[in-house]
Amino acid sequence: MRICVFLSAADLDDRYTRPARDFAELIGKGGHTLVWGGSNVGLMKVVADGVQEAGGKLVGVSVGFLANKARPGADEMVVAADLAERKRLLLEKADAVVIMVGGTGTLDEATEILELKKHGRTDKPVVLLNTAGFYDGLKEQFHRMEQEGFLPRPLAELMFFAEEPAQALAHLEQGLGAR
Repeated sequence: MRICVFLSAADLDDRYTRPARDFAELIGKGGHTLVWGGSNVGLMKVVADGVQEAGGKLVGVSVGFLANKARPGADEMVVAADLAERKRLLLEKADAVVIMVGGTGTLDEATEILELKKHGRTDKPVVLLNTAGFYDGLKEQFHRMEQEGFLPRPLAELMFFAEEPAQALAHLEQGLGAR
């Protein structure tokens, strides 16, 4: 399975890096491929290192203005012209999406895939990995959107909320295995 991971390129505290590394090792040991923003810094590097060290493959999609931070030694590295093309390529190259901790770029990527799912433009499974309760507020907001009629489809059809890395991967493996 090719798993696109949206996440931060920032250097973060161990409460975020440790679970990210655990998830990366599960991807690699499961024989899966990481599709990610291609960066070799911060949390993106932690995840790429973990996948590669555990035997998984790396498919990076960087963007021109960040190409100097692209990871050398990835199995595949594409440099997109802009952020819109980058998002499109990340989704094209993936079978599933996992949203990990991140900032505005991660939220942008997350809301784009959810909008595509909402309108039936993709059926790829989406998991929000709520490491250390990072997305508790966003999770609450999504539930409010659902309850107050802002989502035309049930939230459960758009995304799955996982609290632990193993739960995230198990959901993807079960879901894609049933297809």
